[in-house]
Amino acid sequence: MKRRDFLKGALAGGAMLASGSPAQARPNKTMPPEAVGLLYDSTLCIGCKACVAACKESNGMPPEFSTAEQYWDTPLDISGKTLNVIKMYKEGSGEIKDSEKNGYAFMKVSCLHCVDPSCVSACPVSAMTKDPVNGIVSYDKGACIGCRYCVAACPFGVPRFQYDRPFPQITKCQLCTHRMKEGKYAACAYVCPTGATLFGKVSDLHAEAKRRLALKPGDDTEFPRGNLNTHDQSSFPAKAAKYLPQIYGEKELGGTQMLKLSAVHFEKLGMPTLPERSYAATSETMQHTLYGGLVLPLVFLGGLTYIAKRNVKNYGDDEKE
Repeated sequence: MKRRDFLKGALAGGAMLASGSPAQARPNKTMPPEAVGLLYDSTLCIGCKACVAACKESNGMPPEFSTAEQYWDTPLDISGKTLNVIKMYKEGSGEIKDSEKNGYAFMKVSCLHCVDPSCVSACPVSAMTKDPVNGIVSYDKGACIGCRYCVAACPFGVPRFQYDRPFPQITKCQLCTHRMKEGKYAACAYVCPTGATLFGKVSDLHAEAKRRLALKPGDDTEFPRGNLNTHDQSSFPAKAAKYLPQIYGEKELGGTQMLKLSAVHFEKLGMPTLPERSYAATSETMQHTLYGGLVLPLVFLGGLTYIAKRNVKNYGDDEKE
């Protein structure tokens, strides 16, 4: 059996089916009108990690130690025990906040609740779902079969698997949906002292991000804290930073429900540069193209048939010989 023969057979089978109706490319899914999320402003973050502690308390997550003393919870990244963490960027002397040269900056790492999430698209049993009203991407451990396709599919590396447990499950931020049933909201935003993490409707968060980008660096302004829509906390007075003219999450992979602002380039803060077309839309279009009308199975069968025909002896010719 030669590879060349197989490829010829596959191409022959594909040619027979080329006259079929072309598959339609799936567009990115759209944001639910009532979608809620977070706005993270790196320039307001002071690295206190109150959000990390509040997240763990709210979700019943155990401490994670990265030091020999184990005096306090010191997670270095999100994991099966940590859903939200603050990471630090530092360059040179690290003296100037929000400066790429000889400076430092912070970045919040947690689920971004994509508008068109790859984890939901990859999950074969609908253990990962996106709420059609508020847009929150949730996980159902009862439906999960442990395949970890969501782990491989997420471009942000968010879903994590609990390898150290006898009955493991996937862990990820679910935006404190259990608190919303009690009339509350995301714990990380509730405890943030500067409003670096702000909760609210995504449309209103986007408008607030635009307002900040329009400010002149050094201007005195008020930054909302807690819940942008209910104004349950007093605002935080501070000077506007020299923001990058970008709202991360506005367009990346069709948008996310966690928006981010920064004065340091997002790549240096660990946020990947991504296209506007979602990976889910691309992969599902390819799947529908290959499997629509049983195209791929028929092509494969055509290849096998061609190989079998080439390798089966012609007994009539044998008798003549």
